[in-house]
Amino acid sequence: MELVTTRKEADPMKQGALIFDEQTDRYDIRFDLADYYGGLHCGETFDVMVGGRWRPTRIEMAENWYLVGIHADDLSGLRVRI
Repeated sequence: MELVTTRKEADPMKQGALIFDEQTDRYDIRFDLADYYGGLHCGETFDVMVGGRWRPTRIEMAENWYLVGIHADDLSGLRVRI
């Protein structure tokens, strides 16, 4: 039996940047020009770089998307690892 892995299973703790995908109306992580995580869902956990330190967080949605315990006016472009 051949093992097939997805981006979410491979390479734990890859670094990238949060981007908003208007087609899916959700955030994604861009690792490289054509390498994406595949879309973030409520409750998914990862680390975000804040003040030069990695902070654990999770993404949630109320009126807008937000990161639990992280104050940011705009999530796009934040450095993350997952």
